[in-house]
Amino acid sequence: MLGPNRYGKAETRLVRVHRDGETHGLVDFNVSIALSGELAATHLTGDNSGVLPTDTMKNTVYAFAKRHGVGEPEDFALLLARHFVDSQPQVHGAKVSIESFGWDRLGPHSFRRRGDHTRTTVVTVTAEATQVVSGITGLVLLNSTDSEFHGFVEDEFTTLRPATDRILATAVDARWRHLGDGADWAGSFEGVLAALLTAFTGTYSYSLQQTLYAMGAEVLASRPEVAEVRLALPNKHHYLADLSPFGLDNPNEVFIAGDRPYGLIEGSVSRDDAPAATAEWWL
Repeated sequence: MLGPNRYGKAETRLVRVHRDGETHGLVDFNVSIALSGELAATHLTGDNSGVLPTDTMKNTVYAFAKRHGVGEPEDFALLLARHFVDSQPQVHGAKVSIESFGWDRLGPHSFRRRGDHTRTTVVTVTAEATQVVSGITGLVLLNSTDSEFHGFVEDEFTTLRPATDRILATAVDARWRHLGDGADWAGSFEGVLAALLTAFTGTYSYSLQQTLYAMGAEVLASRPEVAEVRLALPNKHHYLADLSPFGLDNPNEVFIAGDRPYGLIEGSVSRDDAPAATAEWWL
């Protein structure tokens, strides 16, 4: 029995130059499209009469970039998703995911790729509902103090020592679901980013779980357009280097940056009156 299914074009790379005299604008997207609907025939019998080719989806990305221009990733994703649902009667749902790579301006037509984070967007459109989820990934943060971890469960395999002053570091992977589909996307993204940084910086942490909740709560407190925040925070462990063989003290100054394994803390923070999501979403 055929279960839920979808198909589409993944990771269409799009670079759009907006030319305004001698001053140029640059947009750099990675666009993925997935369509669902009345598609059983192609799976069961090979009848492709309801299948819009994935190559057509790719071409639509580039044609729309020229025809409509490219601004915020949420706007472009909404434009694409609505097009596929409206133009293809056999398509009941369209999911458009975009990674947006930032570039810093160096001159009128010169840019430097920003590497401190990637902005993300996932838009899901059906005939009944539209859902917009924005996000950020790869945002590496570190507090060199104001972090403890103790009072945890200990059993016969526990070797971890309680810490009253440790480095807390993580690479934030966050997604937030909007209450509507008409926000000031640029302002909203910058506001959420500021809230995440404020909470991470200002929270005296007794666990990364506590920091996760503080970050989500700060977003909801400062951004009324956001219904729910979901975060995945890997604990980027830093181990105190043993310098005693060299006759040296190490009062929390020299550390070994661990790679793997690592702790992974995941959770969501939502408004108590937030409407339910209309499409599945996670990180």
